[in-house]
Amino acid sequence: MDSVFGIHEHALSVRRDRQNILANNLANADTPNFKARDLDWRKEMAAAQDDLDLGMFKPDLQRTNVRHIDGFAEASTDDFLKYRMPTQPALDGNTVETNIEKAQFQENAIQYQVTLEAINGKIRGIRGALRGD
Repeated sequence: MDSVFGIHEHALSVRRDRQNILANNLANADTPNFKARDLDWRKEMAAAQDDLDLGMFKPDLQRTNVRHIDGFAEASTDDFLKYRMPTQPALDGNTVETNIEKAQFQENAIQYQVTLEAINGKIRGIRGALRGD
């Protein structure tokens, strides 16, 4: 059965992963030769939509026991993780630009909230339908 939340469920997961990546970039702003990374949002969401259209979306589960069903831990954002090109390269090889990372972090946080609101709207709609409102 497909999720009643549709693409929003996957979008929330991608936003969470992106927040972790951006936080990691900020944490390593002073690490020599650290390369800033980010997700290719459009490709990630296009792939998720294709999976939903084909009914192939798998939940984000980890296989912790050999008797668990194969194939459910395959969902990953690693294929869409790209290195960010700096506008002002540092002498130590670090490509983190703190002001850009902070702006991206804040934008992602806002978009995470918007996605949560969309999911909450779906929940309110389902709750209203069940109550007969």
